[in-house]
Amino acid sequence: MKTIDDLIQQVTGISYIVHNTLGCGFLEKVYEIALAIELRKANVFFQEQFPIPVYYQDERIGEYFADLLVEGRLIVELKSVENLSFAHEKQLVNYLTATQIEDGLLLNFGSSSVQIKRKFRVYRRIEYQNCQNEQNKTYL
Repeated sequence: MKTIDDLIQQVTGISYIVHNTLGCGFLEKVYEIALAIELRKANVFFQEQFPIPVYYQDERIGEYFADLLVEGRLIVELKSVENLSFAHEKQLVNYLTATQIEDGLLLNFGSSSVQIKRKFRVYRRIEYQNCQNEQNKTYL
């Protein structure tokens, strides 16, 4: 079984293929269908429009749908907007919280280059190191 990081890298690569092929300007659903085609070609298990029930004080009050649930452990939420907002990020985190899934990807196909943000159900500080200079570190 792939690690979550390997899975995220694979989905990220597929999102670049889709964006390079279609460009920006289509509705979100077009990118969802294209991602589904590429995920199938890569033999990656996924579910489209995965239902997420919402509860309030133990009563079910509604249902939302995550664009993709990949291999049962990665929620992928798609957007086709000029710029991602905090509300888009919060939507994904809410999906992660409601499902108890730890990792999510927010993919935006609405700009000149695909925008990708990794989100977690519980905040984690991730350290990215510059390979050329060990002292340059960025925290997200």
